Amino acid sequence: MALAAKSLKLPEQAISVWVQKLGAAAPLLAVNADRPRNPASVMKLVTTFAALERLGPAYRWRTEVHLAAEPRQGTVAGDLWLRGSGDPYLVAEEYWKLADALRKRGVQRIEGDLVFDTSFFELTPEDPGAFDNQPDRVYNLPPHPLLVNFNAVRFMVQTDGQTVAVSPDPPLPNLRLENRLRLHQGPCGGYQRGVAVAMRDPGSRDEVLLEGAFPTGCHQYELTRTVLQPESYAFGLFDLYWHQLGGEMTGRWRLGPVPDPAAEPFLVHWSRPLGDVIRLVNKYSNNVMTRHLALTVGAEVFGAPATADKARGAIFQTLEERGVATKGLLMSNSAGLSRDSRITARQLAAVLNAAWQSPFMPEFVSSLAIPGLDGTLRRRLQGSTAEGRMHLKTGTLDDVSAIAGYVLPRSGERLIVVALVNAEQAHRGLGEDFEDVLLRWVMEF
Repeated sequence: MALAAKSLKLPEQAISVWVQKLGAAAPLLAVNADRPRNPASVMKLVTTFAALERLGPAYRWRTEVHLAAEPRQGTVAGDLWLRGSGDPYLVAEEYWKLADALRKRGVQRIEGDLVFDTSFFELTPEDPGAFDNQPDRVYNLPPHPLLVNFNAVRFMVQTDGQTVAVSPDPPLPNLRLENRLRLHQGPCGGYQRGVAVAMRDPGSRDEVLLEGAFPTGCHQYELTRTVLQPESYAFGLFDLYWHQLGGEMTGRWRLGPVPDPAAEPFLVHWSRPLGDVIRLVNKYSNNVMTRHLALTVGAEVFGAPATADKARGAIFQTLEERGVATKGLLMSNSAGLSRDSRITARQLAAVLNAAWQSPFMPEFVSSLAIPGLDGTLRRRLQGSTAEGRMHLKTGTLDDVSAIAGYVLPRSGERLIVVALVNAEQAHRGLGEDFEDVLLRWVMEF
């Protein structure tokens, strides 16, 4: 490995490696194994392991509907409350199911406001652009107890050769779109195909401006951005679906607690089980979903409301109880979207070993990406002997590249493999090149 690092001009002190047979007392290879490094999104292994251990793969989140009054002849004479518990995957389809279930329960008209009870999370306000000055990117989205469809809209840019049209999906009624795109003669290429997206009001985020020069060589291009505030987005999508389902609503939206928190809800929408959710988290490295898992673990261990401190405390407690040492472990962001998070290769290997010994090992392993086939590794190691024989989690930040998981080599004795590269330009291919050399070498065991 020293030779591989040297050939790639990576200083040996910038890499950490751990390779160990499952069940073995000592590693086959350990390089700088106790040096804390930034793992980027590989930190998600820690969070998803703790979530599975504490919550179990069948755990589901509930989104409650409370009414000011029982419906009479299809009419609710007053407000309707939505109380969230941090469902990590309340996407458009699931939200439509909630609205549809409400209509099937006989509600046709709501003579009041849509009120959002967001008391399940108690979080310090954060700037979504603080990490990299990209506040509109979905990966920077902060947690929210009633996060609907990741606050995201997909903008479909199309041209007929004469004009450029933009269609938002979903077409939220409370989102204004200004299209200033123009055509220019040229092939289909360039950063975002020349399309720039901006929020006119960073506070409300309710008006989107698209401008730039779209090449005639492109027929269609899509890009996704977060828009609106979470409550405004949830209202807009509910309003859209409610009217599509034939419902009526006279009010707007506001924040407020359910009047009687102990009261039986009129309707409960249940999330997908955790076993399904962590596959989306790990295979596709979803940041906000990971943070929701951490907050849920904190609330389940220490009680609601969920806080960042409770989340970290519950995760560290779980690690210690499962035999993983936490000394030196820094988790400022449970998804790994952080410049100062730190973990050692030995600690990550201990997490992977504990996960393999867990009753929920199948759910954990199946959540990891498979090289050459799916997730963040679908394009790596294609056509090699490694294709389909590894379950791994990747991580990338500026000057950080990491990978960790399980490998089934030629011998048939499964291995734990961890590689952490913290070096200048590691994210621009150097880290991946080193990791691929390591993985190919490991396959020969």
